[in-house]
This record gives sequence, C-alpha cells and structure tokens, in this order.
Amino acid sequence: MDSKKGPSMGDATLRRRIKPWEFEAFFNPQELRKETCLLYEIKWGTSHNIWRNSNQNTSQHAEINFMEKFTSERHFKPSVKCSITWFLSWSPCWRCSKAIREFLNQYPNVTLVIFVSRLYWHMDQRHRQELKDLVSSGATIQIMSYSEYHHCWRNFVDYPPGEEDHWPKYPTLWIMLYVLELHCIILGLPPCLKISVRHSDQLVLFSLDLRDCHYQRIPYHVLAATGIVRPFVIWR
Repeated sequence: MDSKKGPSMGDATLRRRIKPWEFEAFFNPQELRKETCLLYEIKWGTSHNIWRNSNQNTSQHAEINFMEKFTSERHFKPSVKCSITWFLSWSPCWRCSKAIREFLNQYPNVTLVIFVSRLYWHMDQRHRQELKDLVSSGATIQIMSYSEYHHCWRNFVDYPPGEEDHWPKYPTLWIMLYVLELHCIILGLPPCLKISVRHSDQLVLFSLDLRDCHYQRIPYHVLAATGIVRPFVIWR
C-alpha cells in the first residue's frame, strides 16, 4: 500500500473501519472511558484470508455480541479450526470472562488471542479470578504494545492520506504498568497497581504498591521495564 495514501477505495474492509478519533478515544490507556470497543480478526482453517470488523457495547457487552454473532452465522462450522484475535479497549469483566471460557469449551477448534489496552476494574477479586481462569482455560491475554497499536491503526482505522504510520504513541509507562498488573493477575498475586481519578480536572493518577511476593515472582524484566523499580533488587 502506498504510504502517501489512506486506505484504498477498493479496500474491502474500508466500510468496516473506524474513524481515527474513535480509535484514539477508545484505546488510550491513560483514559478510563466507560464504553468498550472490540476490533477482531478471524481466520478459518488453513486459509490466508482474514476477516476484520469491529464491535461495541450495546445492551450487552461487546464480547457477548461477538460470540452470539459468530455462532449464529451460517458459515460457522464447529469442525473447522478457527483462529480469532481480539483487540479490546478494556479487558473482559468477570461475566464475560466466564462466558468466553464456556464458549471455548464448547468449541475446542477455536483458538483465541486477546490484546487489551487497559484492565477493567482490576482491583475487584471477581474480575481478577475469572481473568486468571480464562488464561488457564487456554486463551491468551496480553496488553497491547506499540506493535498492536500500529497493526490496528493500519488495518482497522480509516486514517487520512499520508498518515499510515501516524498511529498514536501512548506513553510506554502506562503500557508497562498494565503489563505488570496483568502478571499479578495471572500469577494470582495481590494487585500492585492503583488507579484513581482527580475529578476536578479528570486527571488519571497511578501508584504502585509492590510487596515481597511481587519482587519474588514477577520476572525482573517486567518490573524493570517500568523504570520505577530500583535496579539493585536482589533476586532469589
């Protein structure tokens, strides 16, 4: 694709792309936007073709909307292997995590990789436990890195001509803080990331509460990547 142009008018995905402002509003890890946006890719069997589309909360959460639509479509064949990738602005809530586990158990030929830009109510033990159980059931969950933001910008966003590579570069610190907290969830550790909002100016603030268990069990490179942890911590 010519970088001097936007998505080609002949691009079959053009009508399914979201606007740049929508992507920036939904996926900014520094903002605690209430709504959820789901961008997804589906690949069937050995085909190289990838189906892309987006979904949002309605009367139900975006994850539930996707699963209901996916299983009701006529071309869905449970016997055919299917690879699904989600890019979610929020991680699944505990109810959605439970529903996703049931979905994967019902359709063993489906593999699911989930990238999220932020963690939903991550201090709540129900959300933490169900997210941990979802990973244990076989789903892959990761925090979106610059690579995923760039991928989404180029494949899901109707970006202006000449701005193919002008995807939003969110602060690395916020990304690494969520990576750190996701490790806590998967390892069954208490939360270490606390987020609050100063309502007077809507400023989102964070603080870290690292305990001995965090230092002992979280990989050193994950802690060090935040730039906050002192480098002379002794690992056992």
